[in-house]
Amino acid sequence: MSNRSNNLAEQRLMKLLDENSFMEIGSLVTARSTDFNLAETDTPSDGVITGHGLIDGNLVFVYSQDASVLNGTIGEMHAKKIAAVYDRAMKMGAPVIGFLDCAGVRLQESVDALDAMGLIYEKQVMASGVIPQICAVFGKCGGGLTVVPGLCDFAFMEADKAKMFVNSPNAIEGNRTEVCDTAAAAFQSEETGILDFVGSEDEIMLNIRDLVCMLPADNTANGYMEDCTDDLNRLCESMENMKGDARYLLSEIADNHVFFETKRDYAKNMVTGFIQLNGMTVGAVANATEIYDENGTKTETFDSTLTPKGCDKASEFIAFCDAFEIPVLSITNVTGYKACKCCEKRLAKSLSKLTYAFANATVPKVNLLVDKAYGSASVIMNSKSIGADLVYAWPAVKTGTMDAKLAAGIMYADASADVLEQKAKEYEELQSSVVTAAKRGYVDLILEPQDTRKYLVAAFEMLFTKRMDTPYKKHGTK
Repeated sequence: MSNRSNNLAEQRLMKLLDENSFMEIGSLVTARSTDFNLAETDTPSDGVITGHGLIDGNLVFVYSQDASVLNGTIGEMHAKKIAAVYDRAMKMGAPVIGFLDCAGVRLQESVDALDAMGLIYEKQVMASGVIPQICAVFGKCGGGLTVVPGLCDFAFMEADKAKMFVNSPNAIEGNRTEVCDTAAAAFQSEETGILDFVGSEDEIMLNIRDLVCMLPADNTANGYMEDCTDDLNRLCESMENMKGDARYLLSEIADNHVFFETKRDYAKNMVTGFIQLNGMTVGAVANATEIYDENGTKTETFDSTLTPKGCDKASEFIAFCDAFEIPVLSITNVTGYKACKCCEKRLAKSLSKLTYAFANATVPKVNLLVDKAYGSASVIMNSKSIGADLVYAWPAVKTGTMDAKLAAGIMYADASADVLEQKAKEYEELQSSVVTAAKRGYVDLILEPQDTRKYLVAAFEMLFTKRMDTPYKKHGTK
């Protein structure tokens, strides 16, 4: 174990890991290149501290870039140390956590440094879907290094000092840092869809620890289970009154009210994250039309529509859950698609990705309808048509092709107002009622909102041993 108590890169690892659990590997490695007087420069650990430790008793492999050594730049030996971390993690079946604080590739090593960057990419790709990959940006993360958090499953960023950019803000035509700081954490979390959480260093460490404790160690773990201390039959009050706020619904359903949200600042109308039900980790994907603060005040509202950003966010999350055998719960409250020129450019592609993600996933899938489930948008949101194992609904849910008044207006365009009102009422009774969907087998159970938790616990327990045979293929194309 290293004794460099004043080293910032190592201090970060000590904050993250259980006390006295960090074991450093490769502390004596230094740069091999001698060009441009590099041989005369002290490069301890070649600018990256690597090793393994424990988080709440769970084995993790870690690396932390040291900006005090050549600005943390990536060279040949630097990259080989990170690659060795990935090799050990895949052998042992444990997550990799990386702390990024780097000025980019090492100019003194030129093509060797570029090859080193490619080596890190390759290891990340090989590890994708095998072990969870987590990173946090604490300093600079620019140019090609931004691919690293992009390839990770979960990424965090320090709110004030960290900078992440492919092109620096001032290099973008028509932009200046004082106009729009595209390297800032706020922009990266709200616009790019890479970051899961932005906060202080201490907050990031706590979030990573919580996340690791909810994830399986690798793709052979067959779901994550721990003892549940919450009442499995606990009633969930106020659920129906808060049906627009998916974050509230998920925290109310979850064991001990714990909901870990991912990509929380990006596409807020689509909520993704993890809960536990009777100790089993479940991935949640939910439509949101409202956000309430801790005082019960409504702070944001959204249309009940699918958007390109929301679909992309959800499809990536579902793919992660499927790779690691994490069951998926969807909460559906949707009436159609966002109608604007900007969204229209990407909607069809994003909708196809979300459809593919739900249909392709072989893990247990449960869908809960809480308000409206209209049109093909509701089909895409994990309907029985595309593979949901169970579909539950609350009694007041409206479903079908569209709102009854709109449907009547289309079918009887020339009718009087009285006739339209009568036909709309008939349409709602015959086609929009969730009872109609249940009679046709599209909904398996209509349950009271307060009973949601106990039925979902029972559903995922029943589905725990689910097995599926799929057609042979190398992989899909979406």
